[in-house]
Amino acid sequence: MIRIKNGILAIKNGGGMHQAFFLFPCFILLFLLTGCAKMGQPDGGWYDETPPRVIGASPADKGVDVKSKTVNIYFDEYIKIDNPTENVIVSPPQMEAPEIKGMGKRIKVELKDTLKPNSTYTIDFSDAISDNNEGNPLGNYTYSFSTGSVIDTMEVSGHVLAAENLEPVKGILVGLYDDLSDSAFHKKPFLRVARTDSRGHFVIKGVAPGQYRIYALQDADGNYLFNQKSEALAFDHQVIIPSSKPDIRQDTIWRDTLHIDSIARVSYTHFLPDDIVLRSFTEVQTNRYLVKTDRSEANHFTFFFSYGNPQLPQIKGLNFNAKDAFVIQTNAHCDTINYWLRDTALVNQDTLRMQVQYLMTDSMGVLQNHTDTLEMLAKKSYSQRLKEQQKAYDTWKKKQDKAEKKGEPFEKEMPKEQLAMDIAANEMNPDENVMFVFKTPIETVDTSKIHLYAKHDTLWYKAPFLLRAYRDIHAPTDTVIPLQHQLQYELIGEWRPGIEYSLETDSMAFVDIYGLVTSPQKKGFKVGDMDSYSSLLVSLLGMDGQPIVAQLLNGSDQVVKEAKGKNGTVEFYYLKPDTYYLRLFIDRNHNGIWDTGDYDKDIQPEEVYYYPGSIECKAKWDVTESWNPKATSLAKQKPEKITKQKADKEKKVKRQNAQRAKKLGIQYIPKN
Repeated sequence: MIRIKNGILAIKNGGGMHQAFFLFPCFILLFLLTGCAKMGQPDGGWYDETPPRVIGASPADKGVDVKSKTVNIYFDEYIKIDNPTENVIVSPPQMEAPEIKGMGKRIKVELKDTLKPNSTYTIDFSDAISDNNEGNPLGNYTYSFSTGSVIDTMEVSGHVLAAENLEPVKGILVGLYDDLSDSAFHKKPFLRVARTDSRGHFVIKGVAPGQYRIYALQDADGNYLFNQKSEALAFDHQVIIPSSKPDIRQDTIWRDTLHIDSIARVSYTHFLPDDIVLRSFTEVQTNRYLVKTDRSEANHFTFFFSYGNPQLPQIKGLNFNAKDAFVIQTNAHCDTINYWLRDTALVNQDTLRMQVQYLMTDSMGVLQNHTDTLEMLAKKSYSQRLKEQQKAYDTWKKKQDKAEKKGEPFEKEMPKEQLAMDIAANEMNPDENVMFVFKTPIETVDTSKIHLYAKHDTLWYKAPFLLRAYRDIHAPTDTVIPLQHQLQYELIGEWRPGIEYSLETDSMAFVDIYGLVTSPQKKGFKVGDMDSYSSLLVSLLGMDGQPIVAQLLNGSDQVVKEAKGKNGTVEFYYLKPDTYYLRLFIDRNHNGIWDTGDYDKDIQPEEVYYYPGSIECKAKWDVTESWNPKATSLAKQKPEKITKQKADKEKKVKRQNAQRAKKLGIQYIPKN
């Protein structure tokens, strides 16, 4: 019989017991077995659940009169640092990026800039430090020192949100100036700086007592000041005065992922202000230049400008006559211009060489005439298009010959190409209209060949309508849009709930600039019944008669309906049963669209507010809500379900030992 007791191997042979002392070999054997178990089985040993601990630093943390630009931070175990370029921020901001390395049981930071005298330096690692084996996070850790005799310890904190939709802005710089003049943001780098996390939250540390202005900047060129209009920014005229007070918070200690071990009341220093909200925006890019040109389709080409101007380019043809050669279409901002070629001979010309004169911003920001020589090359050559046409004819001819041989009906001539027309109308709401959509500009419209009928009981009656060119939502309301040379048209009728309609067009109702005509079409559709809709009435509080544009949103944060506030209320009708969300903006310039800000003109972006919840609308329900948009902090308004910038998962100790103990059927008492 063999057994192991107290490290001694005992062998019983017959009537006696012989002992052999194999203590050392047994320990080796147990060590190997334990090591193998840990590698191959999750229950082979206890997990390391202790975060790394700082055991020293050189220079010392919170040291004063520091002259060294090299910092070493020492830990009690091997550590790793996650993406220091993005996660670690040094303040005051460094013009030359510091070198930050994890080296075994220490972190080495080499500052490249000259140290500023009498300044507090902070190296904020956030939660980037964890142990090398199990990934236990150290938690938010900041190292600091001072080049003077005093170290500054104040903090200010808050959130940065996108001004247009209150999305948390991740990774934007937030900085302080003790120079309160507006020009400091253009001329000086930040005095102290922090970076927002995935929740848009920031904490600026190592702040000295005093008065400050605060800004946010998506710093494109790394100089810590605002010098490019393409850089997102935020500013606030509020003067920041850092302060602190003693306070108490509750800290929850978890036994495992499901069970709370204890809740402790912990005293701490509460730094203020801690509720700053900055609204970030990008200014309108007023510098004008030609971004690109395009001739994807042979019958038209497009100029794309960085910024619009009502004075359109002047074109001189170098291998064609440009006089009256185009039908010109622009978007509402005049930054995208389409030139449709009237003459099919020009359409068939593969290369159009031209001299184009247009307004472009010079180095001083002034619009000047600029001339380019351009070649507009068709994506498909004329010979390629001829081959495609011949292939289409051959396919048609083969089909007709086959029908003729079988004695079936066949065509002797290939039908002429018809003008394609898409009629957008199926089940409509009473506040919607029918859309006609074309691929080429329309030359003539004959409304006498358009007929609308409404069905009452079993009889069809002629219904009145109005046809107009489609108006872009961004187009000024006083703009007159001609009926000719458009791609989209809107048929407006007196739509009645629950009624069936028939829209019929005769041949040649629409003719495009190339002479193609529409064929007869008939489209039936029905307007929804009143019992299938809901309505929403919102009473607005605290808005004091301000010009309001309210927007009803779906679960993707997209606008479903829009309405202007009247007498402190907003009304939405003909809502399909669904869960909606609500936001509004203050339309300061009464143009019906949200407008961004301008730093040099001291213009903030128009204020946006979100209703901090969802609104359930059901068929045949009239929903009423009361909402004070200013009652909830902006940082807490936007509902989580429609917030696209989700917070990163918080790094926590995995607490695997409690689960292992449960499997083994033993009690586990965690270390404090």
